[in-house]
Amino acid sequence: MWYEILPSAGIILVFMAAPGYALYGIHKLSIGNAYRRNTDERFDRVMYQRDFRLTNNPYKMNGLDAIPDEK
Repeated sequence: MWYEILPSAGIILVFMAAPGYALYGIHKLSIGNAYRRNTDERFDRVMYQRDFRLTNNPYKMNGLDAIPDEK
């Protein structure tokens, strides 16, 4: 009957969804933050590069104290 497809559909659904949920743990282990930054827009890429240049960690919160003083 029609319900015989449910186990196969469930297995396929789990295998299709697993990589998306696994990225949470992979990002948490590799970069220390569970969510990656969105760099679709040019401004976001520039801010990512700026944060990386200033603190060597683009996921750390930056304030005015992260910008070096110029003389």
